[in-house]
Amino acid sequence: MGWADRVSQQLPLRQRIDSVQYANLAIRGRLTRQVVEEQVPAATSLRPDMTSIGVGVNDVLRRNFDLDAVATDLEQAVRALRTRGSDVTIFAFGDPTRRSQVLGSISGRIQGLRTATLAIAQAYGCSLVDFWGAARFDDERLWSADRLHLSSQGHAVTAEAVLDAWGLGESSWRAPDSDLPRNRWVNRRVADGRWLGAHALPWVGRRVRRVSSGFGVQPKDPVLRTIHNPRASPPQVPGALFD
Repeated sequence: MGWADRVSQQLPLRQRIDSVQYANLAIRGRLTRQVVEEQVPAATSLRPDMTSIGVGVNDVLRRNFDLDAVATDLEQAVRALRTRGSDVTIFAFGDPTRRSQVLGSISGRIQGLRTATLAIAQAYGCSLVDFWGAARFDDERLWSADRLHLSSQGHAVTAEAVLDAWGLGESSWRAPDSDLPRNRWVNRRVADGRWLGAHALPWVGRRVRRVSSGFGVQPKDPVLRTIHNPRASPPQVPGALFD
C-alpha cells in the first residue's frame, strides 16, 4: 500500500471525522512536465480541498535535466491548483549521498530542486514535506530493490511524514530506527552487483529506447472514492444490522 493510500485511511481517524473522499492520479515514471499536462487538469476537475504533488526525481535522473524548467513546471502546477482553491502539499527530497555513491552523483541537482521547492512552498503557502537530512531514510529497508522507489515500510514512514506536515502527527519519523541492521561490506558489494544487473542496466536500456517504466500504466484511483472512519458510528437504518 502506497503512502497516499495510508494517509487517506488515517485522515478520518486523526481528524475524527466520518469519511474523506480520495483519488490517486499518480503514475510511476512521469516527468514534471507530463504531470502538469496530464494529471493537474484531471486533479483540478475534481475540485479537491487538498492536493499533493511529488515530482522532480525522474527529471534529475535525465542527462538533459533543466532545473529552471522543472521548477517552472512545478510552480505552474501549484499555481493552477491554488487558483482553484485547493491547499497543496509538495515534497523536498532527501540527499541520496547518505545511502548511495551512485545516486550521490546527482546530489547537487536534488539540492537545487529542493531550494526551488522551498521557495515555491513559501510563495504559495504550501504544506512542505522535507526529507533532507532525515536519517530514517538511510535505512535500506525503506527502499525497494531498485533503490529509487519506496518499500512498504518506506511508504509507511512517508505517510507519517505527510501527516506530521499537516499537524496530525509527530516529527519522530525523521529519527533513525534504533533497530538499524549492520550491513557488512561484502554483503553490500554483492547487493550492488545484483542491483546493477537487475535494475540499473535495464533502466539505462529504457532511457536509450525512451520508454518510461510507467508506459501504459493508468492511475490507480482516478475517480474520487469515499474512505470511511472505521470507528465512526454506523448509520441508523431501521431493521438493519451492522457488524
